[in-house]
Amino acid sequence: MTDYSDSHDGTLADNTGRPDTEHGMTRRQLLRHAGWFGGAVVLTVAGGEVISHIADSRATNAAASPAAGAAPAAAGSGALRFVQVSDSHIGFQGPANMDVAGSFGEAIKQVNSLGFSPDFVMHSGDLTHLSTTGQFDQVKQMMTGMRTDRVFTVPGEHDSIGDAGRAYRRTFGMGTLGDGWYSFDTHGVHFIALVNTLSLEKLGHLGTEQIDFVRKDVAGLSADTPIVVFSHIPLFAMYPKWGWSTDDALKVIALLRRFSSVTCLNGHVHQLFTKTEGNITFHSATTTAYPLPKPGRAPAPTPQVVPARQLKEALGIRSVGYRQGDRELAIKEQRLA
Repeated sequence: MTDYSDSHDGTLADNTGRPDTEHGMTRRQLLRHAGWFGGAVVLTVAGGEVISHIADSRATNAAASPAAGAAPAAAGSGALRFVQVSDSHIGFQGPANMDVAGSFGEAIKQVNSLGFSPDFVMHSGDLTHLSTTGQFDQVKQMMTGMRTDRVFTVPGEHDSIGDAGRAYRRTFGMGTLGDGWYSFDTHGVHFIALVNTLSLEKLGHLGTEQIDFVRKDVAGLSADTPIVVFSHIPLFAMYPKWGWSTDDALKVIALLRRFSSVTCLNGHVHQLFTKTEGNITFHSATTTAYPLPKPGRAPAPTPQVVPARQLKEALGIRSVGYRQGDRELAIKEQRLA
């Protein structure tokens, strides 16, 4: 993988009503689905436990350190700490946020002021807005400013416009399989990065080849191995009418049921959302560009234009906490304001 490596329950279903284009969505429709997360989910893994913490940008670095906050037990040398950012949509222009590059830059500053250097940063898709070479180059260059040894990515639907993700894979797909999926292990945790954004007429589809990859990938793992899954579109049916679901995700979820701890992290929906189903917990990230409406509260998931002060209050980073054996998740949010 290269070092520069988007509450309503419902049944899984296709997202219908899209025009019959090469990838099922026109540029105009993609603009209507615009948005990006520069928000960060900070997770620490130690001793087989996935623990979260939150850093407050208005506090000192010492106070922001996880050793001083929610996860003191995870601050030892064996701990894994990583950050998730998402939906930077570099290249977007519109009244919902006139400077998405500036907002993403603020998110990077927050990553760099957490009080520790993350073992890696994961960008979970929609790095760009229209998947141009210049936009990919810009976001890649910006991410070199993150104080971490490794940056991983998965693509969003905005990273696949017109070419089925080929430009994305040229820039970020070194060492990946198929359309850009892969897995890796570190600190006793198994990570799986999935691609569910290439079938835009469904806007949430994995496909047989990728499901087979997951089946073979986890076959040799013991049931007590912590699993973390990254995808752009949710792997649960958050709101299928808007394409906020993955139509064949249940086939992957079935393969993960035997593991005692599974955490799925996604972007795409531009708001905080958590759902737990047995041993599997799903987290959707917040946004640092502009909010999208809550499911069903608008005709479509279009960017929400709010006053500048309210916009800053709506932007931020989020941490998610989980300890093996606990039924409750610890979730805290930090605003960019």
